[in-house]
Amino acid sequence: MKKLLLGTALGLLAVSTASADTITVVTSFPQDLTGPFKAAFEEAHPDHELEVVNRNTNASVAFLQETRDSNTTDIFWASAPDAFEVLKSENLLAKVDIQAEGIPDEIGSYPINDPDGFYYGFAASGYGIMYNTRYVEANELPVAQEWEDLMSAEYNGHVAMSAPSRSGTTHLTVETLLQGDGWEEGWAKWKWIAGNMNTVTERSFGVPDAVNSGSAGYGIVIDFFGLASKATGFPVELVYPSVTAIVPANIGVIENAPNEEGAKTFVEFVLSPEGQEVLLNPSIMRLPVNPEAYANAPEGFPNPFDEDFAPGAIAFDVDKSGARYNLVNSLFDVMITYRLDDLRAAVSAVQEAEAAHADSGNEEAQALIAEARTLIEALPITEEESLDPSFTGVFQVARKTEDTEVVGRQAEVEQEWDSFTVDNYRKARELAEQAAAL
Repeated sequence: MKKLLLGTALGLLAVSTASADTITVVTSFPQDLTGPFKAAFEEAHPDHELEVVNRNTNASVAFLQETRDSNTTDIFWASAPDAFEVLKSENLLAKVDIQAEGIPDEIGSYPINDPDGFYYGFAASGYGIMYNTRYVEANELPVAQEWEDLMSAEYNGHVAMSAPSRSGTTHLTVETLLQGDGWEEGWAKWKWIAGNMNTVTERSFGVPDAVNSGSAGYGIVIDFFGLASKATGFPVELVYPSVTAIVPANIGVIENAPNEEGAKTFVEFVLSPEGQEVLLNPSIMRLPVNPEAYANAPEGFPNPFDEDFAPGAIAFDVDKSGARYNLVNSLFDVMITYRLDDLRAAVSAVQEAEAAHADSGNEEAQALIAEARTLIEALPITEEESLDPSFTGVFQVARKTEDTEVVGRQAEVEQEWDSFTVDNYRKARELAEQAAAL
């Protein structure tokens, strides 16, 4: 009798295990976001099990490209819409029929869902500056409200940022300034801000960690990092600069998914009122795309559907961003990430020269400083080149790490850029030092 009962129990366990339908998700989101969604989904759908594979956005795209002939992934889940556009253009996303009610077509001027039906917005995101209030007070620093503020000498050594080649959300932030301020002015701002950085982290999560711990005063982040840190008790605040973009974070089903029906079930859960409520978890704090979800939002929580929310937000051009995705990441790495010490030395030299001649009226010094600034801001390519398909097509390698091997024409171009950059930063530092010595 005992053997019979044991056999029956094992049989039921086997049936239960077999009926647990696995859905594999590749995502750049941290466990703080995926964990609550996994728990809520599996409670609502006990016949499904969510398997989460964490990779940064660029690594996720590369993985899906590499495994397309033997795909084991059901869903891609990430913030960067241009990453979804890359996958869509390569026929790596499936067009599936998803049922979702109460979600409008647009947020601001940006479509929430892909018009062609290959991916869906599940949360909105803005880009801004988070800062540690205790750090700012202890160092007697002003609150940075605009990107230009972080270019000032008083912020030198107090700013953190991640590399856009390792973070899709940082890529969007970089591209937002390039689109909002223009190619030349946007890059100039990034260089002067980077000259004040104490670190460029390998993962986007490293920036809020640095600000939360007080190892940096200011962090350039996607908004939910600052909102979640504040909600969980860290002494931080978040500001949206005038130039920002309100862009959906997305979810999509992979072409030839092993479990397409299960994938559709999870996407519909994420877009349901129940799933949208999960976004208000203190460890997540992302902006729902269903306006009704804000009825239960914490006091003071940003609402992108309000007219006074980020009134200066740009109309982000995802096609432009996607077309030059790898090029912009490579250019940032060459000019900033891998030459950060050279850039900081040049920027600091200019800042010291400007401080020395703030009231001197020395025209020779001012001319040298102006020339140094021009050299720092100089770019090896024009915006027209950045949008030329014959040139952007050269950039096929997306860096997963600093050691990622780049070969062929891409390596040649990056070497040309590097020589240009190193020479300009060296000359700028020398000119600024001459000016300071006058």
